[in-house]
Amino acid sequence: MLLMLACAVCGSVLAQDNLKAMQQKFVNEKFGMFIHFNMPSFVDEDWPAPDMPAETFYPKKLDCNQWAEAALSAGMKFGCLTTKHHSGYCIWDTKTTEYNVMNGPLKRDVVREYVDAFRKKGLDVMLYYSILDTHHRLRPGFINRNHIDLIKNQLKELLTNYGPISALIIDGWDAPWSRISYEEVPFDDIYHFIKQLQPNCLVMDLNSAKYPQDALFYTDIKSFEQNAGQHISKDTNRMPALSCLPLNSSWFWKSDFPTTDVKSPEWIVNENLIPFNKAYCTFILNVSPNRDGLIDDNALEALKEIGRLWKGKEGGEMTLGEYERPITAENIAKHRPANSSWSYDSFIMDFGNDDNFGSAWHSNPRIKEPWYEVEFEHTRPFNMISLVDDNQSFSSYRVHYLKDGVWHEIPVTPKDGKVKVHRFDEVWGNKVKVTFTKKNENERMYLNEIGVYNERRD
Repeated sequence: MLLMLACAVCGSVLAQDNLKAMQQKFVNEKFGMFIHFNMPSFVDEDWPAPDMPAETFYPKKLDCNQWAEAALSAGMKFGCLTTKHHSGYCIWDTKTTEYNVMNGPLKRDVVREYVDAFRKKGLDVMLYYSILDTHHRLRPGFINRNHIDLIKNQLKELLTNYGPISALIIDGWDAPWSRISYEEVPFDDIYHFIKQLQPNCLVMDLNSAKYPQDALFYTDIKSFEQNAGQHISKDTNRMPALSCLPLNSSWFWKSDFPTTDVKSPEWIVNENLIPFNKAYCTFILNVSPNRDGLIDDNALEALKEIGRLWKGKEGGEMTLGEYERPITAENIAKHRPANSSWSYDSFIMDFGNDDNFGSAWHSNPRIKEPWYEVEFEHTRPFNMISLVDDNQSFSSYRVHYLKDGVWHEIPVTPKDGKVKVHRFDEVWGNKVKVTFTKKNENERMYLNEIGVYNERRD
């Protein structure tokens, strides 16, 4: 029994070390090419009609080798292609749906040609995949078991038929505009399914920026989409991160792109690449192939200029420090009934587990020993909690759980910082309670979010 336990602990440590090495490799790559190329490229809309005919997608001069050459000219180390965007069209030879490139006039597996071309040039291969799928009616409030199976079957094809994939960038999940939660499409289940297929594949949720920058919630790499107003802190970030931005005005090709100025190469290099890399952040610049399947001349020239300006300024490797491994399990405290010591009416206990990190529960300063608790629908197991406190208002606290009417303390060492994550041996309970110790009489406690999880431990 002791040997089995030691092996389990050893396996967990090895898995974490392997993930850290993968995260470090991604940070060291510094610069890559995002390639938005799919059904939207042919309709001048980033969100085309969900039932656009398959024959609409027809890049007659498709040349993925040109893309790879362009990436090399800019000094990029990898590519990432949109295998399926929000309208559900698949640009690989899939058996999961007839809505794919093999049923259109092209009849060529674009994903295959892309991975072959980039690998031939020594570039790493990443893939983008959208959870939101309007063609297959995979949308909030209507998701069923068949939808989950579709996601898994498509991911299985992408992760078994195209060789090693260094990262999967996932979109359309837990975002305000997609409204598909991590419960409707279970994040932990999909995350571990991906790792089972390809243990060395990073999982990056493009919408994880809603979570605090000080921890990895539901992603292996912290993601920032600049067009969506998500900006990394160049001064304080310590997490492995990515920041993405299109070279043109939008993600997919538009008919005015060949005659419209692209973003300044000087600005790309000096205001993005160099400072982001110093903040443990890899920059992913999107380039949009046109309807022939080729990158426009003005974009090609900009990429060459970026490569010229960046050459010699790449800098050395940035070694990542210590941080908690990603949180991927379901937060069982979210939206559960909560209670607390006296608080202000505008900042009641409901704000402490509403899945909104911009709101918070505030304790009343008259309370000598403030406390906050959350109740589950029944007794259940858990082995981790997170406490998010943007104001860093507390660093001394105790954690208890209620089992069979008796409170038991969880032996945790209080932490400083905005995000405090505690992992411990599994316990069973129907309530979790945090009691805070004040430093002075008039002090007020703030709690943006409490998370309670039962994470998998191999």
